Amino acid sequence: MTDSMHSPRPGTPPAHVPAAADRDRDRLPLASLLALAMAAFITILTEALPAGLLPQMAQGLGVSEASIGQTVTIYAIGSLVAAIPLVAATRSIRRRALLLAAIAGFVLANTVTALSSGYALILAARFLAGVSAGLLWALLAGYAARMVPAHLQGRAISVAMVGTPLALSLGVPAGTFLGALLGWRTGFGIMSGLALILMAWVRLRVPDYAGQAKGRQLPLRRVFLLPGVRPVLFAVLAFVLAHNILYIYVAPFLASVGMGGRTDLVLLVFGLSSLLGIWGAGALIDRHLRALTLASIALFGLAVLALGIAGRMPAMVYLAIGIWGVAFGGSPTLFQTALAKTAGDAADVAQSMLVTAWNTAIAAGGVAGGLLLERLGVAAFTPVLLALLAATLAVVWAARNHGFPASAYQTAASLTRPETLSAISRK
Repeated sequence: MTDSMHSPRPGTPPAHVPAAADRDRDRLPLASLLALAMAAFITILTEALPAGLLPQMAQGLGVSEASIGQTVTIYAIGSLVAAIPLVAATRSIRRRALLLAAIAGFVLANTVTALSSGYALILAARFLAGVSAGLLWALLAGYAARMVPAHLQGRAISVAMVGTPLALSLGVPAGTFLGALLGWRTGFGIMSGLALILMAWVRLRVPDYAGQAKGRQLPLRRVFLLPGVRPVLFAVLAFVLAHNILYIYVAPFLASVGMGGRTDLVLLVFGLSSLLGIWGAGALIDRHLRALTLASIALFGLAVLALGIAGRMPAMVYLAIGIWGVAFGGSPTLFQTALAKTAGDAADVAQSMLVTAWNTAIAAGGVAGGLLLERLGVAAFTPVLLALLAATLAVVWAARNHGFPASAYQTAASLTRPETLSAISRK
C-alpha cells in the first residue's frame, strides 16, 4: 500500500477543517454581545439610579423626595409611549446607527441631569432617557439573534441580557454608594462617560446590519396577529405585573413579618439569585425554552406561596426570595427569545410591543400593589399573585405550537409555511 492511498486528493481540505469550522460556528461573538450587555446595564442603571439617591437629589434641587421619585416615573412613561411608534418608524434604518443613536440619548440625558439645576429640565432629560431605553430594549434581542446561527440565538440573547441583573444586583448599589460619596451629579456624570465609551465599543466591535426593506415590513396589526405573539405578550404582562407588585412593595411585606430592617439584604439575595437564573437560562434555553419558561412561572408561584406561609421565619423568607430571584432572573431572556423566534423578520417591532407590555406591567404593579396594600394589606398579595401566575402558566402551556413551542425550532419553521403566511396576510 502506497502513501498516496492515504493522502487527500488534490484540492481536498484537511480533515481538521470541518471540525474547526464547526467550532467557529458554535462560538459566540462575546465582544459584540458584551457591548449589548453593557447597553442593558447602562439602561437599567440610568432608570434606577435616582431611587438610590433620593435624599441627595432632593436636597440639591430643592424639591421633595416624592418629586425626585417622579424622575423614575417619567422615564418609564418615555419608554412606554415611544417604543412601538419609534421602532416602527425606524425599521428601514441600519441597525448599528440606530443603536448608537439610542446610546447617544443616554449620554445627553445623563449629562443634562448631571449639570442642570432645574427640576423641569431634568424631567425632560429623563423623558429622553426613557425614549432611548424604549428603542434600545426593542433592538437588543433581535440584534443579538442576528449575530449567531439559529441554534445559538437563545444563548446570545442571554449574554446580551446579563447586564440587567448585574445592574440591579451590583450596579445600583455601587452607583448609590458613589453618588453618596462623591455627589449625585458625579454619579450621573460617570453614567455619561460609560455611555461614551460604549459608543466607541459599538462602533468598533458590533457588526452592522441593514434595516428591513419597506416591501417586507408588516403593519403593526399584522405583527400583533402573528401566531404566538399574543400569548408571549400576555405572559410578559401577567408575569411582570406579579413580579412588580411584590418587588415594589417588598419593604412593607418584610415589615409585616418583622424583617423591615433587612430590606437591603433581602434585595441583595434576590439580585444574586437572579444571576443564577440568567446563567441557567443561557445554558439551556436553545433546547428547553418551553420547559424553562414553565419552570420559572412554577418556581415564582412556589416562592409566593412560601412567602405567604413563612410568617416570622427569616430562613423561609430568604429561601423564598432566592427562589423568586432564580425564577425572575432568566425571564427577560426567555420572553425575548420566545418573541424573537416567533416574530422572525418582524422581531424588532414585536420586541417594541414587549417593551410596552413590560413597562405597562411596571406601572400597573405600582398602582395595583398600592391599592392592595392600602385596602386589604400585604396578606392580599399572595392570592392575587398566585392568580396572575396561574393565568400565565395556563397561557404558556396552551401555546405549545406557537410562542412557546415544544420543539426548539417549531415556531420558526411554522412561520415560513405558505399557509401560515397566507393566513397572516388575510388578517
